[in-house]
Amino acid sequence: MTRPIRKIMVYVDGSEQSITAAQYAIVLAKTLGADLYALYVVDTRALAELVNSRIFLESEQEEYRRDLDGDASRYLNHVRELARRKGVPVAAEKASGAVHVEIKAKVASLGVDLLVLGEISQIRSRRDELYNETERAMRTAQCPVLVAKGEDKIWDLYESLE
Repeated sequence: MTRPIRKIMVYVDGSEQSITAAQYAIVLAKTLGADLYALYVVDTRALAELVNSRIFLESEQEEYRRDLDGDASRYLNHVRELARRKGVPVAAEKASGAVHVEIKAKVASLGVDLLVLGEISQIRSRRDELYNETERAMRTAQCPVLVAKGEDKIWDLYESLE
């Protein structure tokens, strides 16, 4: 029988939940001997909406995008460091676009066997429910999806890795 999980991808968005998901993905990759990928998506659709709703001027959009690119690099470097500490190689990538679309495309292009997402935050309104990109990614991914919950337990598992 072939191994059911050979490639794991974790989606990182800078939230605490996504860092917890990254820690769990590292535990799984080490335990299962799977390849690990980390993806951060700069949500350009949300940026365009901010300009269209006149919250940002177009000139401010580019500055904000540069800030988001910097955030993406910092969080991906943090995940690289978490993985390095546990001896797990990770291929980290940054993409731009609609989050759920980019996640779905990367899952397909890499042949990912398991997508790991952080716990989905509480939905406060109907609009939040419609635009929660993590939830949309969970619904549209063409592979099994694991939602990492239980921050303390995951931290203990991560810390116990040799």
